[in-house]
Amino acid sequence: MDKEWSEKNKRIQVLLRKETTYKEGIELLIKFRGEMFEQVSQIVNGYPVEAFYQMPFANAKGYHSKTLSYSIWHIFRIEDIVAHTLIAGDEQILATGDYQKKIGSPIITTGNEFQGQEIAEFSKKLNIRALYEYAKEVMISTNSLLTKLEYSQMKRRFSDADKVRLAESGCVSPDENAIWLIDYWCGKDIRGLIKMPFSRHWIMHIEAMRRIKNKLCRNARKGVDPVAYCGLSCNHCFLGEWCGSCRTEYNVCSFATLYEDKRCPNVVCCNEKNIDGCYECSELEYCTKGFYTPDNDGAASAKAQAMFIRKYGKKAFLEVHDKLHERFDFAKTQEILGQNMYEGLKILENEYNS
Repeated sequence: MDKEWSEKNKRIQVLLRKETTYKEGIELLIKFRGEMFEQVSQIVNGYPVEAFYQMPFANAKGYHSKTLSYSIWHIFRIEDIVAHTLIAGDEQILATGDYQKKIGSPIITTGNEFQGQEIAEFSKKLNIRALYEYAKEVMISTNSLLTKLEYSQMKRRFSDADKVRLAESGCVSPDENAIWLIDYWCGKDIRGLIKMPFSRHWIMHIEAMRRIKNKLCRNARKGVDPVAYCGLSCNHCFLGEWCGSCRTEYNVCSFATLYEDKRCPNVVCCNEKNIDGCYECSELEYCTKGFYTPDNDGAASAKAQAMFIRKYGKKAFLEVHDKLHERFDFAKTQEILGQNMYEGLKILENEYNS
């Protein structure tokens, strides 16, 4: 489990135990949930459709053996069921928002009954954008529920009638891999449900999603030119675990994600000119497209690096970066090179010749 997230969760659970700190605990939990949901947002907004039904850890034991789509569905179906059918006793977001139809899901259950390839086949059927909107609405709805719960309700427990209600809802499969959920949820008080599934369940599955997307990015980058179109080195970029590079479909470079089609203007321009990268363009020094926008902090450093590639080639460029990164991290290297593109070029040349 992510160490930082685990520590935050422990602190929140401690605060929730005491009436004097309960409200603070709820506020921190909602903030923490927002932080974790941002990870989901970045994945949904950054990766191609096929990423959401791939299973790079198909034979592994653990939550990372699933798919990205399944993980989102599973997290928020469980939350929707527990928050509305069990605790609030009202209609689920899946029903009020007509999300089963929008998402294209053949089931209303949590998905626990699916195994192996069934997970991938199920994931292919889901509309990821509609699924994301559902997840977001469930999160907002649960946050609202959390703010309304009083400390005096934390020890509220559930009855056999609640178990029957859950079973009759059809939201939990009778399959042996799923039916246990009813006893599990009803065996907890509300404080226990806040811990699992409203917080810890998120941590485990979103962390698993990060492992899945990291593996997909690594797979996408195998054998791919590590030099970006604009002149940056994908091998040294801080986005290395998130981004498959602008030369693949797994491009989540900060500039690419600003555009609806997720294509950086530098990539589009190079493709239109049929050149390998901006370093082959005669307009490089004066270009203001995409990453070279004057108000972009990285423009000067990227140009310096592209100018170096034009003069010395990619192999020399990557070797120089290896040397620089023995002393500086990516951000510091870009800061050093970015004072002025000509000064940045000189720094790279001095490093190359040293």
